[in-house]
Amino acid sequence: MNLIQTAIPDLLILEPKVFGDARGFFMESYNARTFRELTGLDVDFVQDNHSRSAKGVLRGLHYQIQQAQGKLVRVVRGSVFDVAVDLRKASPTFGLWAGVELSEENQRQVWIPPGFAHGFLVTSDSADFLYKTTDYYAPQHERCLLWNDPVVGVAWPLAQIDGAPQLSAKDVAGKGLADCEVFA
Repeated sequence: MNLIQTAIPDLLILEPKVFGDARGFFMESYNARTFRELTGLDVDFVQDNHSRSAKGVLRGLHYQIQQAQGKLVRVVRGSVFDVAVDLRKASPTFGLWAGVELSEENQRQVWIPPGFAHGFLVTSDSADFLYKTTDYYAPQHERCLLWNDPVVGVAWPLAQIDGAPQLSAKDVAGKGLADCEVFA
């Protein structure tokens, strides 16, 4: 597995070794020992999630203010533009975002530490998105940073979709960075 740093030091891209031939491919999508050796992190994943979304669906930017979740995310079908925003007030990268294409072709994964908001835009006809979390889903603690907050300024690749993104009511009602609860 190969580790790629992003502009935000704690946000990491992981590229697994993929072995392919005419029959298909094999890859180890997660190995605790390899993850620990590459990242220096000893995490305990407690929940796996799988979502399927149509082209143009934008999910996010979500986080849990308590029971904060670290996430290891990947796409197994289709492609998305994946985004994480640092909401750790004491961090030198507070309020900054990083984005990366995740797809079934590139097999990349992203480690998103606790303290980040996370979201993605589906850029293919549909996408199956998988993620492992370090804490359980706690809807009472879930918060949403507005996907198009001008202060954060995420450069979503909206030209890759037909029209405006499809959003849930929760995502439409997200708050701007100035009004969000953030991490110490």
